[in-house]
Amino acid sequence: MKKILVVDDDVQGLESTRRILEFAGYDVLTANDGQAALDLIRSKDSAAIHAILTDVRMPRMTGLEFLKALSVIACRTPVILMTAFGNVEDAVWAMKLGAVDFLSKPFKKKQLLDAVELAVSRSVQPLGDEPVVRSSRMSSLREQLQKVAATQATVLLYGESGVGKERIAREIHDASPRSRQPFIAVNCAAIPDNLLESELFGFERGAFSGADHAKPGLFEAAHGGTLLLDEIGDMPLALQAKLLRVLQEGEIRRLGSTRSTRVDVRVIASTHQDLRRLAAEGRFREDLLYRLEVIVLQIPALRERREDILPLAHHFLEQAADRHAKRVSGFSAETLELLGAHPWPGNVRELSNAVERAIVLSSGEWIQPEDLPATLRAASTCGESVPESLQGSISIPLGTALREVEDLLIRRTLEATDGDKAMTARLLGITSRTIYRKLDRPPHA
Repeated sequence: MKKILVVDDDVQGLESTRRILEFAGYDVLTANDGQAALDLIRSKDSAAIHAILTDVRMPRMTGLEFLKALSVIACRTPVILMTAFGNVEDAVWAMKLGAVDFLSKPFKKKQLLDAVELAVSRSVQPLGDEPVVRSSRMSSLREQLQKVAATQATVLLYGESGVGKERIAREIHDASPRSRQPFIAVNCAAIPDNLLESELFGFERGAFSGADHAKPGLFEAAHGGTLLLDEIGDMPLALQAKLLRVLQEGEIRRLGSTRSTRVDVRVIASTHQDLRRLAAEGRFREDLLYRLEVIVLQIPALRERREDILPLAHHFLEQAADRHAKRVSGFSAETLELLGAHPWPGNVRELSNAVERAIVLSSGEWIQPEDLPATLRAASTCGESVPESLQGSISIPLGTALREVEDLLIRRTLEATDGDKAMTARLLGITSRTIYRKLDRPPHA
């Protein structure tokens, strides 16, 4: 069960938040100010606390002072700030000090639970601490990450969708001297072009219609830390020129402002596109590409490191079982065969989602093939090449008993595959256990 610490001097608000979280299945600890919370954290293993919610205005120690104290004691538990006096300045300082979210009171139940769920998901150990990397390609990448993390160099990550580019970027940040400062990720493809500039650089009051207050951008919020520009290949050309200036000069200018602001931000960019091809086609600035390509890392697709599939599946199984409070011992042998044989076009994200679905739908101690997505079970039989000796038709007299037809097909396929039961099972769309069961049954069963 995930453990949440709630810090608030408002007794009524503290109790209300505690009840909502406990009803949602969380184990809740409480403290009435920042100093009491620090004492509680010191008395426990801080790694056992998955998220912290803290009010901003409290006696003895404010929420922002509490955040600073957490960085001093190297507590890296995700923190959400809550306040009835929310303003832009508090939000910016909260992000700078490492907060992952900012809730203005009164907040709705769904807002609270969504924020906590996101924070808990970020409390999972980074990839470097997980015993799930067996392939030589990922081991080599890990060695490069350690060298890169110690520098201030700009990094460009290449990889297909779903390979874990954001996770790799976060690992670089966590292993760097900036680890106690903010890590902020923005998907350039998910934000409309006319909004992306204001998100990155911020704006002044009156900069455009509806700008009734000033707002700092993500570069300012990430000051001292790391900013991940995900899917940078989708950034519009006009904005690429402004990004180039930031990388060259180390300063930004808010929309509607005539004044530049210095920022100390390490930029990591990622993409699934070929930026050199885009540059040749005039869709990506060549000078920006040179700035980004100081360090280039290629993240292999999951199908290119098949040794990592089952360790990752077991890791996701443990996480999902804990998250959904399910008692599951592991995968059946047939399920492991399917997981190991699947090409995983959606990479690590597809594997994680498939395991999560299996946990939710499972009703037994072991994850069975029927718990996996139907598309995965079907795909496992589609890519198998049929041996030449099996091609053609099999003559079966009309009126032959169905069980005899089954036996004939199974034995004929086994002969053609030289007794390979795993391949036979995939070709026939059944499990290896089914083959054993049918071939071992009595003649008239």
